[in-house]
Amino acid sequence: MSTVILAEKPSQARAYVDALQQNTKQSGYYEVSDPILPSDTTITFGFGHLVELAPPDDYDAKFKHWSLDNLPIFPEKYHFVVGADKQKQFKIVKKLLQAADTIIIATDSDREGSNIAWSIIKQAGAYTKNKTYQRLWINSLEKAAIREGFQHLRTGASDLPAYYEAQTRQISDWLVGMNASPLYTLLLRQAGVHGAYSIGRVQTPTLYMVYERDLAIKNFHPTPYLELQAQVQVEQQTFQAKLEPYQRFDDQKQLNTYMTTKNVQIGLQDGFIAGVDTTAKQTTSPRLFSLSSLQSAMNKQAHVSASETLKAVQALYEAKLLTYPRTDCQYITDQEFDYLLDNLTAYQALIPEEVVLDHLTANKRYINGDKVQEHHAIIMTKTIPTPAQLQKLTPLAQQIYDLVLRTTLAMFAQPYEYQETVIITQVGQALFKATGKVPTNPGWQVLLKQPLKEKKESKEPAVLPKVTQGQRVQVKLAATKKLTKAPIPFTEGTLITAMKTAGKTLEDADEQAILKEAEGIGTEATRANILEVLKKRQYLVTAKNQLHVSASGQTLCQAVSLQPLLTSPTMTAKWEAALKQIGQQQRTPNNFLGQIQKFVQKLVDEVPDQLGQSTTMQQQINLQKEAEAKQQAVANLGQCPVCQQGQIVDKGKFYGCTNYKAEQSCQFTLPKKWSSKALTPTIVKTLLMKGTTTKLKGFKSKKTGKSFQAKLQLKNGQLAFDFGK
Repeated sequence: MSTVILAEKPSQARAYVDALQQNTKQSGYYEVSDPILPSDTTITFGFGHLVELAPPDDYDAKFKHWSLDNLPIFPEKYHFVVGADKQKQFKIVKKLLQAADTIIIATDSDREGSNIAWSIIKQAGAYTKNKTYQRLWINSLEKAAIREGFQHLRTGASDLPAYYEAQTRQISDWLVGMNASPLYTLLLRQAGVHGAYSIGRVQTPTLYMVYERDLAIKNFHPTPYLELQAQVQVEQQTFQAKLEPYQRFDDQKQLNTYMTTKNVQIGLQDGFIAGVDTTAKQTTSPRLFSLSSLQSAMNKQAHVSASETLKAVQALYEAKLLTYPRTDCQYITDQEFDYLLDNLTAYQALIPEEVVLDHLTANKRYINGDKVQEHHAIIMTKTIPTPAQLQKLTPLAQQIYDLVLRTTLAMFAQPYEYQETVIITQVGQALFKATGKVPTNPGWQVLLKQPLKEKKESKEPAVLPKVTQGQRVQVKLAATKKLTKAPIPFTEGTLITAMKTAGKTLEDADEQAILKEAEGIGTEATRANILEVLKKRQYLVTAKNQLHVSASGQTLCQAVSLQPLLTSPTMTAKWEAALKQIGQQQRTPNNFLGQIQKFVQKLVDEVPDQLGQSTTMQQQINLQKEAEAKQQAVANLGQCPVCQQGQIVDKGKFYGCTNYKAEQSCQFTLPKKWSSKALTPTIVKTLLMKGTTTKLKGFKSKKTGKSFQAKLQLKNGQLAFDFGK
């Protein structure tokens, strides 16, 4: 009876091997031996997605070239393929899986991991009734966690709903992408806009959120208004107070009417303290981290992208220092709380600050097993790194580990305590409110100090002087002119939050927790990748940590705006909720995919007329054409020396003529590297304009490897050296 353990990737397989007693490395797998496993056991692995959905031309060769006549593409049965670069490993895995009596799925403990494993098993023809399937489900790659996981395996059947959900998500994204992308691209090309446009079930509404924010900022017109503020003089001290309840005035006339009604005036006048209230207050530490909240925190604190944070957290997980990263949960169970408690002294030794950690009973704000479904919050593992081990981590990984460490320890710390004083000053019949805080116990704030760059933005109330109710004071009233402020551009951190809350961009984590019904768009595992795709396709651009939509992204957003279902975060969130119902066995994959097909058919039927009849779309197309023309003018390096008609442009791997076509002339090209020297656009411009360059350094001889200097010249359309003076 043979058993095969299927890991997601080589590093994960190696972690399993290291947790077991004996192993022998073979090509593409390990033979392992340990009392906790059956006698004949091997561990093999994929490279992430060994198996992927086939492209459209796998169904019919006609789909190789985009055509409106071929839309929509609705395969009767979906094909899956193995990439050419993964064939060798797949053959090894396939042979092992087919021969196995028991298969233990040990890919990442999430839906995507389940999809990867079952896709491999089915593609390998290893899904049969006479095999036993089991599932390893762990939150840490520590040796103890791995061994405990193998001793408490779940049934394979329990994992199938997660696979069905993830595969349905994969197929639905394929349906939208493979139909909507050619549809919009071809229609825009007919209108004279070049390039290929990518549409995604999740990426498009995400892009559209940034587009709407950009529009709101662009169309914003600041509105002037007036505030009535008071400077209260108490003996030798003064403090500022604002109108209570707060009110602002559209113009001087409105302010004058208010002042007349309340019997006040601009300038110095008598007043008195109408009320003084001092209350002892406290705040508890922030919630533990989910992946999204950690990505948002790192972007705010260090301007780190969501994908960079995920990559670093994944590395810390594989280093056995942090728990599973792709979690949407901000709670832990009693089990995690107990081991944190046991190791509290060792964790505390990793930070230099002196802090009292005496809250040693479980608090439901952080510890609630009912809130933990698949994975708990991101916390430290039982493995305590030494200072030397921490120093070996990348600076970003060190920063993330430190933040998770401090945030986790903060739940054991005392609350931040302060005295809050509220003073109400009355002038005439108008009331003015001032609030001040006096810290009495820093508590958890010793661990989570505010970053220096944020301190100047802090609006902490000032310490107020001691006053008594009824005390007479002098009050100087002033009308301050102000302007309304434009919306704030998205950052990756705030956009991740917006995706998670389906567009309800709440800054406060506690307010986010209240949104019980908001499923969000995308998943913890996919949001960072979605942002990377949008940046890679140059729809999103980043400047000073702010996200904006590029010219081509604006054209795409204008085009899809005519189809609200493509742009609505709420609808996408509802789709995500429906997909989760598949994982909960409350909906079938066919039911959901049927809805997606109806949506795609609607796009194919309606979009051609919508784009053709939209005047705003035509205006955007004209703007895009102008932008492309300017970009092309900048990109042109010079006239083609061969055909004398085309322009030489950067074609990616080489420089070539714009008149180049596969079937006919002009075949003139220039390499980007010549004898080991990079040929920059500046060098190429000079070469095309003058036929030769100045003497250049950095060439290397292929025979001797020695460096040399020379001029470059064009001779009969061919690049050559000129060794003359």
